[in-house]
Amino acid sequence: MHVSGLQKLGPMAGLLLMVILLAIISQDFLSITNIFNIFRQISINALLAFGMTLVILTGGIDLSVGSILALAGVLTASMVGMGLPPWLAILLGICTGALMGSINGLFIAIGRVAPFIVTLATLSLYRGLTLVYTDGRPLLSDNPDFVILGQGYLFEVPVPVIWMLVLFFLLSFLLKNTPFGRHIYALGGNEEAALLSGVRTTRVKIMAYTLCGAFASLAGIILTARLSSAQPTMGSGYELSAIAAVVLGGTSLAGGKGWITGTLIGAMIIGVLDNGLNLLNVSTFYQQVVKGAVILLAVLVDRSEKS
Repeated sequence: MHVSGLQKLGPMAGLLLMVILLAIISQDFLSITNIFNIFRQISINALLAFGMTLVILTGGIDLSVGSILALAGVLTASMVGMGLPPWLAILLGICTGALMGSINGLFIAIGRVAPFIVTLATLSLYRGLTLVYTDGRPLLSDNPDFVILGQGYLFEVPVPVIWMLVLFFLLSFLLKNTPFGRHIYALGGNEEAALLSGVRTTRVKIMAYTLCGAFASLAGIILTARLSSAQPTMGSGYELSAIAAVVLGGTSLAGGKGWITGTLIGAMIIGVLDNGLNLLNVSTFYQQVVKGAVILLAVLVDRSEKS
């Protein structure tokens, strides 16, 4: 079930209001350089949130995306360092992330363990594997053919932004115009009814978590390329920002209702908020307080819409 017109206007109005206020407060906010910087920063959270949207639409949750991001980034950087062609290392890194996501899906769909429990466990498991593999040290990855993925430009547009937009349109088409998209909504709306109507709910769940893992791994690879190194601690806490973006965009935490455009708007709200607070020289400690308050507000709005 898609969100209503009124629910669509809320996130858009909130983003517009935030942009207007920051443009008035800070003269640097609307500069071309800053706008591109915002979109480059948004791209990582947006990719995580796209995958999270699929999972939440099924009525689930994935707390392990930050750890998948880190492990996929580390493994990809390691493969590039070993001499593998960057394109092949990137492909294998995405496949690794998809595999980690499918493991989540198997435990949830076949093992019938609560998504929160499974992904909380794999959050620790995948992060631990990352630290073990790297011995807690960053891996340098400055291959020019690799770092262009995070630092390059195409027609003056940052490459990560292009990835974000391409995958946004592909996922939007997938949810609106394919049986898989309809099954995602049906599963989240009423799993028992979906099963009785012929939806292969187990397969749909596993596929949703697999895609979520793939999106998280791509985000990790792009972040690694942007930093020219893979940090074993990168991605910590990113799952909260991804969930916040999804809920701020109008997707229900109960599943079955939401839209991918709203997720992109939610990611933009968080990105604009972070950027604005940095421009205003707000302490990082207070930034954490503000972000936590925004997440809490998003959950309260989601609950009030269902009551």
